[in-house]
Amino acid sequence: MAAAAAAANGGSSRALHRRQRAGPSPAASASHGGERGDTGSVSGRKDPFPGPAPLPRPRVKRFLRGTKEKAPRAKSQRLRWHLKLSGQREEAAAARAARLDLLLPEEPGFLEADPGEDTCTVTQGDIAEAVDIASAAKHFDLRLEQFGPYRLDYTRNGRHLLLGGRRGHVAAMDWQTKALMCEINVMETVTDVAWLHTETLLAVAQRRWLHVYDNQGLELNCLKSFPGVLQLQFLPYHFLLATANDKGFLQYLDISVGKEVAALCTRGGRLAVMAQNPANAIIHLGHSNGTVTLWSPTVSEPLVRMLCHRGALRALAVDPTGTYMASAGLDRKLRLFDLRTYRVLQELVLPQGAGHLAFSQRGVLAAACGDLVQVYKGVGKEVPPQPYLCHRPPRPPHGLRFCPFEDVLGAGHGHGFTSILVPGAGEANFDALENNPYRSRRQRQEWEVKALLEKVPAELITLDPTQLGHVDTASLQQKREERIQRLGFDPQAKAKFKPRRRAKGNNLLHRKRKVAHEEQRAVIRQSVEQREQEKKGKKKERRKGDSPPPKRGALDRFKK
Repeated sequence: MAAAAAAANGGSSRALHRRQRAGPSPAASASHGGERGDTGSVSGRKDPFPGPAPLPRPRVKRFLRGTKEKAPRAKSQRLRWHLKLSGQREEAAAARAARLDLLLPEEPGFLEADPGEDTCTVTQGDIAEAVDIASAAKHFDLRLEQFGPYRLDYTRNGRHLLLGGRRGHVAAMDWQTKALMCEINVMETVTDVAWLHTETLLAVAQRRWLHVYDNQGLELNCLKSFPGVLQLQFLPYHFLLATANDKGFLQYLDISVGKEVAALCTRGGRLAVMAQNPANAIIHLGHSNGTVTLWSPTVSEPLVRMLCHRGALRALAVDPTGTYMASAGLDRKLRLFDLRTYRVLQELVLPQGAGHLAFSQRGVLAAACGDLVQVYKGVGKEVPPQPYLCHRPPRPPHGLRFCPFEDVLGAGHGHGFTSILVPGAGEANFDALENNPYRSRRQRQEWEVKALLEKVPAELITLDPTQLGHVDTASLQQKREERIQRLGFDPQAKAKFKPRRRAKGNNLLHRKRKVAHEEQRAVIRQSVEQREQEKKGKKKERRKGDSPPPKRGALDRFKK
């Protein structure tokens, strides 16, 4: 009975499964249609806003990579289809990113003062009391009075901090959890420090040579071909470490293979002022004659030479978009240049001048004026009448850096390090596939492998990166004409069409038998002609004879 019940249940389930695959019955479909109505909705009402919600075009443009080029029509239909499909995919990805922009957890904002109040009078203590506990913990001071003044650098994900004291003290730490990674004393003057592509490698410019250490403080390499380095800048997408020394040489080191890529003599004297353009990886150097030169590792001469100040330059900074450059000189002027036209946009006269400059991810400019740190917002859009924030560290700052993805400005000075809260300075949300502050060890290793595979060659560093996708048709036509003149004919010209007289059949053996040597065919032809002549001669001799040839009978053909 149990087996029969199981068989019956199995048969009923299989019958039900067949009915579900075949579709609902007409009565069931009619009943569902009566419940939902003609529109297909549960309530039976018509949707007043059918389809996806419209997206403003400016929001979509923020996620598009450059502008669409008007290329000539491709001759191949397959290529036209491929280009059209890639454009549609890019538009769909930008629209999808714009729709998901509403789901981001954080929103950027600035400090707003009450009517009649100035934001530059707000102290760090007031800001720390107004924010939450986690944000207030990001404002702190490190008292390191013995080995200062200090230079500093943050990793690209904003999680780790590197400090280098003038008297040889080097320390790496996770500044958010205050966990110390390593602390060493190199027993030599330290002029600058820089993180490399990950938080496991760091470069230290010492008095004699350039040294590379790991995050445990172990020396990995001593580069004696880089002597007297004063400034360090790391290009993350090219895996290049740019160094400027006291002899006027700009050198590039490829850290992925450990080789020197270029060594350029700038003929500008001691290079103590250097900055990089994050948009195109161009190095900006400030000289003592008031000029700023722009350099690429593949060109031995400066790409651009700008006269920015009447005196020597003291500081340089370029915003993350690569549009604006801020410079400060001995003439106590702070000037903002538009790198698209190389013209001055704004000019500020500071009482003591600016010794150090730094741009944040959202375009906030920080300037170290003597023993005072001034922060300006809205740079490039309007002339700031007064600073956005002001803070006075214990000693004059020796280095300024904004922390990525955090509203924090780091200042190194003679008594250590100070972390300053600057609301609205950093990006509110990060891309976990690009820079993830919370990545694990395994994720970091995978990211490092992908970054090495996607490494951009040093030969592609140019002032305008959008030109890399263009085709110089004029130079191609000129090269073709020069080649025609050199050879005397056009090697790319199409030959005149000649139809082939192909024999019937595709038998390979038959084609091989037909192809023979000319001499063999001539010998065979002569032998055949000679046999035919002999036969004709015999027939003539028989005709001339007296007796006619005997008649052959029907059975003569069987005789041997």
